Amino acid sequence: MKLDKDLLSVQEMRDAVQKAKEAQEEFMQFSQWKIDSIVEAVAKAAYNKSQELAKLAVEETGMGVVEHKVMKNHVGSMDVYNSIKNEKTVGVINEDTTNKVKEIAYPFGVIAAIIPTTNPTSTAMFKTIISLKAGNAIVVSPHPRAKRCTVETLKVCRQAAIDAGAPDGLIGWITEPSMEATNQLMTHRDVDLILSTGGGGLVKAAYSSGKPAYGVGPGNVPVYIEKSADVKKSVKMIVDSKTFDNGTICATEQAIIVDSSIKDTAVREFKNNGSYFLNKEEKEKMEKVISPGAGKINPDIVGKAAVNIAKMAGVSVPSDTRLLIAEEDQVGKEVPFSLEKLAPVFAMYTANTQEDAKARSLELLNLGGRGHSFALHTHDDKVVEEFSAVVPVSRVLVNTLSSIGAVGATTGLAPSMTLGCGGYGGNISSDNITARHLINVKRVAHAIKDVEVPKPGSGSRTNSGQINNLNSMVKDAFINSSAAGNEAIDTNKIEMLVKQVLREYQNQ
Repeated sequence: MKLDKDLLSVQEMRDAVQKAKEAQEEFMQFSQWKIDSIVEAVAKAAYNKSQELAKLAVEETGMGVVEHKVMKNHVGSMDVYNSIKNEKTVGVINEDTTNKVKEIAYPFGVIAAIIPTTNPTSTAMFKTIISLKAGNAIVVSPHPRAKRCTVETLKVCRQAAIDAGAPDGLIGWITEPSMEATNQLMTHRDVDLILSTGGGGLVKAAYSSGKPAYGVGPGNVPVYIEKSADVKKSVKMIVDSKTFDNGTICATEQAIIVDSSIKDTAVREFKNNGSYFLNKEEKEKMEKVISPGAGKINPDIVGKAAVNIAKMAGVSVPSDTRLLIAEEDQVGKEVPFSLEKLAPVFAMYTANTQEDAKARSLELLNLGGRGHSFALHTHDDKVVEEFSAVVPVSRVLVNTLSSIGAVGATTGLAPSMTLGCGGYGGNISSDNITARHLINVKRVAHAIKDVEVPKPGSGSRTNSGQINNLNSMVKDAFINSSAAGNEAIDTNKIEMLVKQVLREYQNQ
């Protein structure tokens, strides 16, 4: 009898969660040192397999560039590890002796992790490392089109963890993922938190599961080349960033906004860096390939090389073309070039003033990138301040590659493959998600001040005799102070009066 694939997938998920729960109950008793040694072993093992896993990811998904996925695997393994290795995540993590408050960390428990097809190996490494660092177990649901490379990554991590002393079952997964199994994973009674990276539907499902969840929004990132920028250097960075892994990082630039005064120079530099500018007819052909319907992106272009995307549209370009660019002056769901395109395809907008650039940036972000990231190339600090104040994003990347800068590869941001979009994007956090987001903190607080609680029913009533008595005491204080030649009121007397007032009110 042949069993239904969905049923097998669901059963595999349930078994993995049960094993993870049992393993985590043992794991949470480990010392900080022991957990750290396991996390280090996992990070090093994943790092050492970066090349092999990157190649497997490209072969299976047909997306991206092997050399670039290797870099992402390095970020997802050792860069992440080095950023968290000294953090306290077990037991007492902080103590405020002045205010007598002690903070004690404890894990969530079992974490459900959803992995995207665009970054299947690096995200699996990253989520495993930060989950274990915080004392949690993890059960992963891979993307169906990237299941083999994701599971292979998890096998590397699991073996390294077990060899370092972790209990078996701490790292689990669904070998044959299905939507039913993934949905049930997110609502399973023994799952305590969800890390969701993927399409909008999965992120919404995570937030609707009734579980605590970290999800991320789309990243329709505008990049503004302001007139004071080093155009040659800026354009090279933008092209390198947009073509990095064929545009599969959500923080990748999606639309260029360039000041009119430097536009000709910018266009020349884009061409010098392998960009092809589409004419009107070619642009129309490309629009049909980019978007099959209003607001929708053709999944077949995601992570593909520019030459291959041009071929899909029947557009002939030089064989060394790295990037396809079309000039645009509209923004909207029905405008394909203005959408988030996880591919080396760009829209270019011209701004006559900085106010034009701000307005266009807001249009693009409001279309589908609120809360995520904004890229800016300028040498004017005032411009940085002005744009940072108005753009509704969680990251402003200045004079760097937005794609890898946002994930912490070229900036001081926390290395992460899950970038929160905060309140702008409907997320619980605007941070680069890391280990500290996967622990809870209990606080032990001691009394540091005394208060007198009024008796029930005391209200604010007082009798005339008490008022006269208090008035007399106040008058005496002033008289005595004047008689003593003091210009200021006797503070000890006033303090005594306040205490007397409190006693009079409380004793009614």
